[in-house]
Amino acid sequence: MIDLPEFDARKFIERACEFIKEKVDESNSDGVVIGLSGGIDSCVVACLAVRALGPLRVRGYILPTITTSDQDLYDAKLIKDELDIESEYISIGSIYDEFISSCEIKNLPQDNINLARGNLKPRIRMSILYYYATIYNSLVIGTGNKTELQVGYFTKHGDGGVDLLPIGDLYKMDVKKVAQELGVPSLIIKKPPTAGLWEGQTDEEELGMTYNILDKLLYLYLEEEYSMPDIAKELEIPESEVERIINMVNNASHKRNKIPILSKN
Repeated sequence: MIDLPEFDARKFIERACEFIKEKVDESNSDGVVIGLSGGIDSCVVACLAVRALGPLRVRGYILPTITTSDQDLYDAKLIKDELDIESEYISIGSIYDEFISSCEIKNLPQDNINLARGNLKPRIRMSILYYYATIYNSLVIGTGNKTELQVGYFTKHGDGGVDLLPIGDLYKMDVKKVAQELGVPSLIIKKPPTAGLWEGQTDEEELGMTYNILDKLLYLYLEEEYSMPDIAKELEIPESEVERIINMVNNASHKRNKIPILSKN
């Protein structure tokens, strides 16, 4: 089975730090704010930000709900302590509950209600991050990776609403290599990724595919331009699964692209 091309994680870290510093300087900002979820992506980006800017210019925000696991809370606190950055712990449960109480009127269609409720959490978090970013004249640094961005596994105007994405061109397996190079604790690298949108939720279960296979599928489709039958053959998976993922990529284009503006002429 095909593997992703090798890349130099150490050189990437150098380039990522230059990128972060450049974007902060270009915007005349004082630093960055980041949501600390305890997951590998946010830990990697926090490490990169501190390397680029120093701990005094990075502020972390731990923003849990009742569905945030104790392990993720522990890991978020662990990484902020290791990086020695200023942080705030703000439970968003009461904000979430008040929104639901105010907006869920009688006779709402129920087909997408759980998805709407799940997406509300990252949108509340992003509102809080931008609130503090404005106060501290900072940019909101995003933690999305290429795998999730391509299949649309993020919330539009939630965790997708950021000012820069330093790991946005890294597949999930690449992020693990960078995490290892940065010295992110192995416990964080090895634990199952989760968005924490509901209790017991994991990314791979929701995506219906392991990141190891998904990364390779996306690489073959996006960069090598393999056909669906050839991808299925190479990865030894049903063609229907390849088609399902490619449909996710296509359907998520509106989440990745700039807002369309109609020309006046």
